Amino acid sequence: MTPFALKVYKVVLRIPLGEVRTYKWVAQRAGSPRAYRAVGTILKRNRYPLIIPCHRVVKSDKDIGNYSFGGKPMKQKLINLERQIKQLMV
Repeated sequence: MTPFALKVYKVVLRIPLGEVRTYKWVAQRAGSPRAYRAVGTILKRNRYPLIIPCHRVVKSDKDIGNYSFGGKPMKQKLINLERQIKQLMV
């Protein structure tokens, strides 16, 4: 794993349950603001999607983007499920 990939995963781990952030946001927080495509590539290779919640990262236009584990429908289901859980916790 590259040092940048490690930074990306650490940033993604801090995205709160039920919330989403953009690839660009993650790239900025990881120290490389223009590397948003690299962020997408790194998250595509995420071997631990339930531990490192890459489904919480979306495109800048708020389109949910792709998801390697079940496609867009699964990504949307995970986002919706987390939002429901978060509402129950309030």
